[in-house]
Amino acid sequence: MDSGKSGDATAVTIPETKDKGKGKAVTWAAPPSVYSVSTKAEPSPRPGWKKGVAITDFVLRLGAIGAAMASAVTMGNNEEMLPFFTQFLQFHAQWNEFPMFQFFVVANGVISGYMILALPFSYVCIVRPHAVGPRLSLMILDIVMMGVVTGGASSAAAIVYLFHNGSQDANWIAICQGFSNFCKAASQAVVTSFVAAVFLMCLVSLSALALIRN
Repeated sequence: MDSGKSGDATAVTIPETKDKGKGKAVTWAAPPSVYSVSTKAEPSPRPGWKKGVAITDFVLRLGAIGAAMASAVTMGNNEEMLPFFTQFLQFHAQWNEFPMFQFFVVANGVISGYMILALPFSYVCIVRPHAVGPRLSLMILDIVMMGVVTGGASSAAAIVYLFHNGSQDANWIAICQGFSNFCKAASQAVVTSFVAAVFLMCLVSLSALALIRN
């Protein structure tokens, strides 16, 4: 081959691969899932219903104060003297002659004082509806006082029943035919005391509801 012939081309042989014409399929991966995480704090439940419960609690305590105080005053002033008497007997009935009535007056007086002292704590529950400490303390004390007022009213109710109906087994005669005013006042005091017990039951239920939903 002459060096002057520059137009001649040199052939280069490239070996073919074995997998000629056999292309591999390209698999595309699925795009990753995107999760959006909110950094905003969820709003707390509205305290409106708890404030309503606290206001109802305050009103019920005022009602319990009125009922317990009315019971104590009515029974504490209960006295009747019949206009006739004999040389040896004077027909007179007074509340402090019966131990059950004495316990009744003391129990309702204690309930009245407790309810008055509990009003500031009930007001704290109105200002701070989510406060747990005052609510729990009030519920525990309300349960104790409910037992006290129920016991006093029940013991007085048993005596009032004997006043109206008597008891042949105990040789207890009914006295309400003669001491009608005394029996009427005692009956009114017992009924009012049971009303105070109902107020306390409602207070305990409200406190339990507020603590459960806290």
